[in-house]
Amino acid sequence: MSPSGDIAVQQRDLIIVSTLLMLVIIVPVIILTLLFAWRYRKSNTEATYDPEWHHSTKLELMIWGAPLLIIIALGAITWISTHTLDPYRPLQRLDADRVIPADAKPLVVEVVALDWKWLFIYPEQGIAVVNELVAPVDRPISFKITASSVMNSFFVPALAGQIYAMPGMETKLHAVINKAGEYEGFSANYSGAGFSGMRFKFHGVNEADFEQWVKTAKAGDGGALGRDAYLKLEQPSNRDPVHRYASVSEDLYDAILNRCVESNRMCMKDMMAIDAQGGVAGPEGKYNIASMDAATRSRIGVDATNRKYVGAMCTVNDPLGTTASAATQPI
Repeated sequence: MSPSGDIAVQQRDLIIVSTLLMLVIIVPVIILTLLFAWRYRKSNTEATYDPEWHHSTKLELMIWGAPLLIIIALGAITWISTHTLDPYRPLQRLDADRVIPADAKPLVVEVVALDWKWLFIYPEQGIAVVNELVAPVDRPISFKITASSVMNSFFVPALAGQIYAMPGMETKLHAVINKAGEYEGFSANYSGAGFSGMRFKFHGVNEADFEQWVKTAKAGDGGALGRDAYLKLEQPSNRDPVHRYASVSEDLYDAILNRCVESNRMCMKDMMAIDAQGGVAGPEGKYNIASMDAATRSRIGVDATNRKYVGAMCTVNDPLGTTASAATQPI
């Protein structure tokens, strides 16, 4: 209820307007309930007693008409705000008095919810940060959000509403911060033992300070965030300090999203492409049944003694009942 970004301001106003509209019905009903109980109490002999009364057109119109008008008003407001505040919809303005300049370029931030920390990747700046988010004031931000294992919820109350982060899926959020300052960010969806410490600071700064922050991160000794480094970072940990990576692999977020950070795992998008063409049969499917190495099996908890693999694929021309022949295609 104390927003510093335009989306959060509109969401706050929506809550206030909706509450006031509902109070238009609730408050009179409460007052009249108390009034009727007092006026028609047993000891009040001056009140009209009419046991045969059963209908009043005026009263019926008031009882049904007022709530109907409120419902229509709430429905119209909900319809408009649902589309206007759609998190997938690019911003149309910086605030109520300013439109977005034609040459404005959104800041892209790729968000990964880990156990139990947040990873923010800045693909255009070529850096990544753990448990710290920085963005310029009055510049649209385009968030791409996913998770490494279980579902979380990305939430900076001063910026915008919460958006779920789910493994193998990408959600989006467009927002803008209008006031410089330090704001709280956290996960709003329980995700395990370290959930309570899954917090970060969101800093709204001017453009010059943002550029300086990026330069500091690039010049620091945070190292590079590649696939091997990510697999170590992905391991569960609690209350991690802020860590800035001086560089990040260009394809890391795509690999996280498609569940194929390990080099020997097929990406979900490639699996879906094969399925769209009829499944795993054929040469394209050989990669989908390749074995995992010992490190990968250990990490995901697969027992190698009970794991079986396809060793070869035969063509449709092989006679039934034959074993591997010259037509067999080894993997």
